Amino acid sequence: MNGMNPKVDFFFNKAEKWQEEFVTLRKIILDCGLTEELKWGVPCYTFQKSNIVLIHGFKEYCAILFVKGVLLQDTKGILIQQTENVQAGRQVRFTNVREIIELEPTLKAYVFEAIEVEKAGLEVSYKKVAEYNVPEEFQQKLDEIPALKSAFEALTPGRQRAYLFYFSAPKQSKTRESRIDKYTEQILNGKGLDD
Repeated sequence: MNGMNPKVDFFFNKAEKWQEEFVTLRKIILDCGLTEELKWGVPCYTFQKSNIVLIHGFKEYCAILFVKGVLLQDTKGILIQQTENVQAGRQVRFTNVREIIELEPTLKAYVFEAIEVEKAGLEVSYKKVAEYNVPEEFQQKLDEIPALKSAFEALTPGRQRAYLFYFSAPKQSKTRESRIDKYTEQILNGKGLDD
């Protein structure tokens, strides 16, 4: 296979599941002329240093993820938004090699479209952090502790969103308060949820 990066081989070699599917996806994507790299511990395929598509595996399925999938036409209706909070990326999921082989022409067409999106300089317009719901309990804490408000506002938008999602998730106010209390110090130290 042309363009294989030896640094990425470990991902394919260590895979206990989806081995044949991964190899098939790798071949299809490399046939499109992308550069193979290892990012976030998974194969990432780039065009002029811009991330185009990733290969990853889950328990129930393996998938390719188009980094700016939301900008693709999806004429075949195969792109999946992983969760309601994912704004840009879109997956195509597989449970066997036959599905991949049947979709090969479509997958290549989508990869080439994703390359064109990059060439055109198109960008995803992300929802601003201000558009997200701030849980009442967190807003109260921000109002009480000005340093916390300043520290939260100094975080990157991605880190702010992660906290807002995490703090908003529980149904009970007590659980939301507990999460906020647990991470207040981390926010004050300028750290994200997973730092």
